[in-house]
Amino acid sequence: MVIIMIKDVSELYGRQVNATMVDDSLLNNSIVHKYVPIKVNSNNIYCKRCGQKTPVNRCNLPNNNYYCPVCINLDRVTKSIPLVYADEPNDFEIKQPVLTWQGQLTNEQKKCSRDIIEVFENNKTHLLWAVTGAGKTEMLFPGIEKVLTEGKRVGIASPRVDVCVELYPRIKEAFANTSMILLHGRNPQPYHYAQLTICTTHQLLRFYRAFDVLIIDEVDSFPFVNNDGLHFAVENATKQISAKLFLTATPTNEMTKKIRSNKLSASYLPIRFHRHLLPEIKLKYTKKWRDNLKKQKLPRLLLHKIDEKIKENQRFLLFVPRIADLKPISDILAKHFDGSKWETVFSSDDKRMEKVSDMREQRKLFLITTTILERGVTFPGIDVIVFGAEDEVFSTSSLVQIAGRVGRKLDRPTGEVLFLAEENTLAIKSAINQIKYMNKKAKKLNG
Repeated sequence: MVIIMIKDVSELYGRQVNATMVDDSLLNNSIVHKYVPIKVNSNNIYCKRCGQKTPVNRCNLPNNNYYCPVCINLDRVTKSIPLVYADEPNDFEIKQPVLTWQGQLTNEQKKCSRDIIEVFENNKTHLLWAVTGAGKTEMLFPGIEKVLTEGKRVGIASPRVDVCVELYPRIKEAFANTSMILLHGRNPQPYHYAQLTICTTHQLLRFYRAFDVLIIDEVDSFPFVNNDGLHFAVENATKQISAKLFLTATPTNEMTKKIRSNKLSASYLPIRFHRHLLPEIKLKYTKKWRDNLKKQKLPRLLLHKIDEKIKENQRFLLFVPRIADLKPISDILAKHFDGSKWETVFSSDDKRMEKVSDMREQRKLFLITTTILERGVTFPGIDVIVFGAEDEVFSTSSLVQIAGRVGRKLDRPTGEVLFLAEENTLAIKSAINQIKYMNKKAKKLNG
């Protein structure tokens, strides 16, 4: 692997990197700071990059050196090599117009947008709770425009790569005159200093007091939820005086408790931008489907439903619980249907981006997928089928997000959401009830 040495100080603004990656001419610059990232105690080490503790015996290296195993997937940080950074100067050229988006917000979206502006102006921490398809991204635009015009640095982060990849071109189009960068583990693009950063939440570990405004999308999603290291990264990546906005369609219990106890302010939007209700879940039962899968059999109901959609040329996503389920299900389907009509896709799939693109460009009729596509990706006019919906991998949040892939576009605001399950689990019941509750609130707004 070729290491590209950093020679431009701007690449260190609000960003912490291994000293071995920085040219000697910069290391001696008075505006460049160094610190030892690993603190060693008697029983554990503390990593200043991710804020996590690890038992000493799990992270020791030769010569009285130590490393952090928690955040090693980014780069190895050790006691012997300092991290290097420079203070964020907000050295940006502001080009007009800042906002190049020409769309219009609904009255409900405008209210949430005003709340967001107030959050940014007063450096608050706030939650935007809006149903899937409510237009969360567009509601951000006026607030982002204001802070960019003021020369502030903005970060938009999501736990999911697919969310970042889909979000980037939309933000790029809306703020065409603003310097921008997309950062995630699969992106070969070299780093450069930019006023607006779109990245995975893991990439926030590389930043230090960089952002005046940080927006975290899909805060209820793995791997961000319940990950102390990533929550630490959010705090570490923002300036001491800054605004933080969290976005979700399915808040965690912890978030709702904070809202009820007034520890977290929130804006709520229960209706989609096109004012149509969320498609509700239909539940059908399938007996012993996993045992039958081992015998290379699929439920007749599933085969019939897929046959129906192929004949109608209706695009859809077929969600399955496990990566191990993908191939056997695909192999069985190939005995019944034209195998060129679909692909399987999962998180570590080398061709993941390509397959998602094929689906988006309508080169494939459907994808068989794990929960990796439960959120953040939009395929216009699709239906969804969840096969094995009773599996514990499908949380309430996950099921609501999957249902939310349907009916997102004005020209097809409806569609089918079909769950096939051996039993009606608590997660399924909760997902059904949550969507009904949101629709009840939406009906009130519609009058």
